[in-house]
Amino acid sequence: QEQTKFWRIPQYDNMELLHATYVTHVFPRHFHEWYAIGMIERNNYTFYHDGAMRDIAQGQVVVINPGEIHSGHALMADGWTYRMFYPGVSLMRRIAYEATGKYWSLPAFGQSVIDDPALAKAMQHCHRVLEKSDMHLLCDTLLRDVLGQLIVRHAVNSPRVMPTGHERQAVVAAKRYMRAHYTANITLEELAQHVGLSPYHLARVFKQETGLPPHTYLVQLRVEVARMFMESGMAISDAALMCGFTDQSHLSRHFKRILGVTPGQYINQS
Repeated sequence: QEQTKFWRIPQYDNMELLHATYVTHVFPRHFHEWYAIGMIERNNYTFYHDGAMRDIAQGQVVVINPGEIHSGHALMADGWTYRMFYPGVSLMRRIAYEATGKYWSLPAFGQSVIDDPALAKAMQHCHRVLEKSDMHLLCDTLLRDVLGQLIVRHAVNSPRVMPTGHERQAVVAAKRYMRAHYTANITLEELAQHVGLSPYHLARVFKQETGLPPHTYLVQLRVEVARMFMESGMAISDAALMCGFTDQSHLSRHFKRILGVTPGQYINQS
């Protein structure tokens, strides 16, 4: 059975995303003005690109540069499932600069089928998060990491990634900013602008220094503040809303994951 889910994300220059299962659908030869980047989640399919037919299998990555003609159809009777990102040139150019410290007129990829299991897995995880989460910091970090790694590892003549160094002051400033704005849906760009690093660079440095990505640190910070509020007698539902969680169950899920007990159990044990 064919299923498609298609959506756009405004903060990434209206980048389009697709999660689809196709069985009988045949894509005619066509091109996009943007990149087509994705991973095959189930089965395999065949497509025309760069003058030849190519097969791509489950767990592999597909990359089509802007303007390149391609087509596609199933190889198996029960079709294929894939997750696709369609970033524009300006977004890819920005992430390429953040990841490498060099200006790219157009990041280009020489291979349309890439065998990189770790990247495919990261791509799948990122796509799932973008499908379900509205936490900007989490989405920003994952998307920049996935596209940055794709560029660094697989773009034609890609420069070496910038060394992160020991930007301890930037990390300290980022943590301070998150403590002051823990209820807000902070973006990675906003955080990076505050500390004077590129978003990609900050995400790498922050994890290097703290062991956690920025979004995980923010969630743990929110849980810690909620715990203090509850200890002072605040209701769980109020503490959840005061700390930037969407509702009590949202807080409870993270609270149990981090502290091993639910907020209710914690209060009863206090």
